[in-house]
Amino acid sequence: MADRPIKRQKLTNHQEEEEEAVLLPGLPDDIAQVCLSNVRCPSLVFSVCKSWRRLLYSPSFPPFLSLYTTNTYNSSNSLHFSAFDPLSCKWESLPPPPPDQPLLLHQHSSFLSRTLPVQSVSASGNLVLLAATTHNLNAALSRPLLFNPILRNWLFGPPLLTPRRWCAAGSLGHAVYVASGIGSHFSTDVARSVEKWDLHATVSVKSCCSGWRWEKMKGRLKDGRFSRDAVDAVGWRGRLCMVNVKGDAAKEGIVYDVGRDTLRDMPEGMLKGWRGPVAAMDEEILYTVDETKGSLRKYDQETDCWVEIISSGMLVGAQQIAAAAGKVCVVCDGTDGGGGGSGIVVVDVRAALPRIWLLDTPPGFQVLTVHILPRMSRPLSR
Repeated sequence: MADRPIKRQKLTNHQEEEEEAVLLPGLPDDIAQVCLSNVRCPSLVFSVCKSWRRLLYSPSFPPFLSLYTTNTYNSSNSLHFSAFDPLSCKWESLPPPPPDQPLLLHQHSSFLSRTLPVQSVSASGNLVLLAATTHNLNAALSRPLLFNPILRNWLFGPPLLTPRRWCAAGSLGHAVYVASGIGSHFSTDVARSVEKWDLHATVSVKSCCSGWRWEKMKGRLKDGRFSRDAVDAVGWRGRLCMVNVKGDAAKEGIVYDVGRDTLRDMPEGMLKGWRGPVAAMDEEILYTVDETKGSLRKYDQETDCWVEIISSGMLVGAQQIAAAAGKVCVVCDGTDGGGGGSGIVVVDVRAALPRIWLLDTPPGFQVLTVHILPRMSRPLSR
């Protein structure tokens, strides 16, 4: 008699597990998945049950957006990559890059007063590392290193026509661009050149697609002044906008029309207000942070001026920004209040009154860059 209640309890647990594994009772899983993919709020799917949460991270389910960061230890040259899941509010480490990846320096003994840039962009839902520096101060990447969140895998891209550092790097649509920069030595030809890599071809799981290649564009910069600093080429309305110096310093600006393969000077008002990092929301709306005043602004093309959205001391020292889904994420120096390290400030620009908050960074790391990409997938197990 004493064994009967225990036996019934085990059966009940088994039934609960079977019910938990069913996505929508009475429907095959493939049809249930189609139904759930139309739910516009991922947090709602996440909160219902374990089987829905597993589906949410399946490679076949439409992904929500997550925040990706390039990090370093405060006293180390090694790079670390993390992703922040906005539903679970947890940081997760990306799988380690391939072991044959060259060392990408963040600091060098000959340049103690400054850091060495590791240039990366987001393109077609991928994180792409494009340019960095070696110990002997040469270009570290002969071909891009790409992380695909859906495949949860690192891939090598096609060899650059000219590996470079201290260049302008950006993306527009499905293509990645590098312009100017320095190769193994300074060359006027390299400093004036523009290269394009189209990622539109299907990504292979094991290696770069055979259709991937870099193409040298006919459009050329008028001189080599854009090889002075590692800068962003911001994709906006079919164009790449770039300046030759970061920060609040006097600078030159150009706009590269991708469709026409031509370059022209940046509009006066756009250049005048470019006083810090810039990013484009859906390649349609330009946002910038004045790194000195801590002011987030939006570009108005009709009036050729920048309109302030919000001003905050939290945004002072802005180093790099990313924008997507109504959020602007800003890497700032000294946001921890101690003047050291870095933090991530998030601004919700969709709200009638923009909201701003500080996001905890990966424990023990200093954040260098942020990107907004699809969440990483996980194996769908039952």
